[in-house]
Amino acid sequence: MKIGKWRVQVTILLTLALIFVLAACGTGSNAGGDNAEGSDGEESELEDTYTVVSDNAFVPFEFMEDGELVGFDIDLINAIADEAGFEIEIETTNFDGIIPGLQTGQFDIAIAGIGITEDRKEVIDYSDPYFESGLAIGVPADNEDIQGIEDLEGKTIATRLGSTSSAYIDENIEGAEANEYEQLDQAYLSVENGSSDAVLYDDPNVRYYIQTSEEDNLKMVGDLYQAEDYGIAITQGNPELVEAINEALATLREDGTYDELYEKWFGSAE
Repeated sequence: MKIGKWRVQVTILLTLALIFVLAACGTGSNAGGDNAEGSDGEESELEDTYTVVSDNAFVPFEFMEDGELVGFDIDLINAIADEAGFEIEIETTNFDGIIPGLQTGQFDIAIAGIGITEDRKEVIDYSDPYFESGLAIGVPADNEDIQGIEDLEGKTIATRLGSTSSAYIDENIEGAEANEYEQLDQAYLSVENGSSDAVLYDDPNVRYYIQTSEEDNLKMVGDLYQAEDYGIAITQGNPELVEAINEALATLREDGTYDELYEKWFGSAE
């Protein structure tokens, strides 16, 4: 009977020991698994693909050419995506629909010559600035009355719907009426046909339109007003994406890619 009891006790002890060993192995395996998942989580904070929204009528930043969306912004965001390691799907919409689309999560990223403003910062995030701009005035080529911003008081000024230039007209030019258009070519045409006295919009676009126009209908006057930076807009709450875009943009500046794209679309990297 004593031997039988001893065998039972040994069997129980061996069984308990085996349970502890298996538990320890299981714990070690699970710990390793948890760490691996955590590590994977850290490495995969970025999505594989993001929806980028842009405009299609802001030359030379983004516009349609032979049925394809091209421009400085389009080349830049593709280069940023390649550098950051994610794919992008580009959609287009009217400029005034871009910020609301980011707010509702319809789009993840926007690049469309979007000026960095404090009001917009309340509802979207921005990358570091990628382009310096400002507002320029375009008037009919034979107009000698408008020489600067002060001469626009009480005038009808063509601009783009939802743009910083539209806000500038309302806030800074006394008695002026902002004649807003969804498409920029409509704004320039309104000056050419006499519906507006002048156009006030982003300097690169005004300059490009006048330089590439087959008709010498418009000219630029005055100085560069309300200097502003363009930024890549990002839906709020995604700091990893903001950081990835900023790091990619910095790399493109350092390795000369940014200058190559600038020269391609503007002729000089100065």
